[in-house]
Amino acid sequence: MNANFPTVTIDVILDRHSAKEVLTAILHSILFHRLFGTVKPQTFEVFDVTMPGVSDPEMEQLVTEKVDIFWKGIESGANKRGQIIVTFSEKKAKKSWFQVYIGEEEVPWEQWIVNAEMRQPKSQDRQEFNANLASTLMKALNVMLTHTSSERGRTAVPLITNATGISPFPIKIAVKVGGVELG
Repeated sequence: MNANFPTVTIDVILDRHSAKEVLTAILHSILFHRLFGTVKPQTFEVFDVTMPGVSDPEMEQLVTEKVDIFWKGIESGANKRGQIIVTFSEKKAKKSWFQVYIGEEEVPWEQWIVNAEMRQPKSQDRQEFNANLASTLMKALNVMLTHTSSERGRTAVPLITNATGISPFPIKIAVKVGGVELG
């Protein structure tokens, strides 16, 4: 596998009350900035931060499934850290040694890694925790906008040869808790 593709990392510290909402908003925002079909927008209001999202049943189901898998993995184990990894790929012809076509393979062109850690703030620290989380969300949005509009972010996108559906590229969302892939 070629590892010469951009990897964007977003670090976030969550609590039980907002984990699902925050992760859903972050994943939707990543998809919003990287889906190239006709996207029906929606917004997510999280701690007074408005984040863009995608109003598409298939994408909403995918995000919900992966956030639920992450949540169950965190809740069921002792490990309170995990990752949700969004990989965008393109399909390329796979050839053998003698340049004989033997099918297609998915070649990643960009990866987003959301590192999430669960903490439970004391009740007197709740306001500060929420303010820090709102700041983290603003920084995450800034990272998304900066990367997707940068030269490296624009040139990472392969030529769009198939314009059907909401995404011309395969999308994989992997969930890891304690270094073990779940779901």
